[in-house]
Amino acid sequence: MKKILTAVLLGVIALSASAQNIDTRRKIEVYGSAEQEITPDIIYVSISLKEYIKDNKNKVTIDELEKQLASAVKNAGIKEEDFTIENIASYNYIDPKKKKDPGFLASKQYKIKVADLQAINGILSNVDEKGIQSTRIASYDHSRMAEIRNELRIRAVKNAQEKAMVLVEALGDTLGKALEINDNNTDASSPQAMYSTVATLRGKSADFATEESLDIDFKKIKVNYQFRVVFEIK
Repeated sequence: MKKILTAVLLGVIALSASAQNIDTRRKIEVYGSAEQEITPDIIYVSISLKEYIKDNKNKVTIDELEKQLASAVKNAGIKEEDFTIENIASYNYIDPKKKKDPGFLASKQYKIKVADLQAINGILSNVDEKGIQSTRIASYDHSRMAEIRNELRIRAVKNAQEKAMVLVEALGDTLGKALEINDNNTDASSPQAMYSTVATLRGKSADFATEESLDIDFKKIKVNYQFRVVFEIK
């Protein structure tokens, strides 16, 4: 009997303690957001060069093509550390004079860091067009990305606070301190920005040399943050 009474007493005490832990504060839950459009000012362009046979006779070597590219990069004012080799490869080709003895042609892939795509125009125009295998946008970034992300976080939280304040004051109450801030945002890269005049990034076109300046630029990309914030109502 004593054991039963003890168990009942412990249950009453537990329920009492649980009741005391219930949060009876009045609260309001809102979502705040902030968004900004950014034009990348750090762009990595990948350029691949390949050897080829000129006039079915002489090989234009990768060393010759590399010298042309290096000179063009230097003349464009690009720093030495912003011009690097990504990959080296080779492939078979059939020599018309030696069909039974296929030769090898080398290719190299380079990465160039530029502030805008206009610099690529001048670089490509100074490299043998037949030696350009391909070009592409490898990646992009912004020099102030970390700072911009933090600014957006602050703006998003303040946006939530403003929304809550308008609603609470409309009811004649006062907004209290923040009780919860929920952050489900990630700092993963934004979707790849689009760029115009794509053809010029695949090598020189027939009329490339006649155009002094082409309109190549990144369209702005959006960086967005959203927070769920719970405030106390006084």
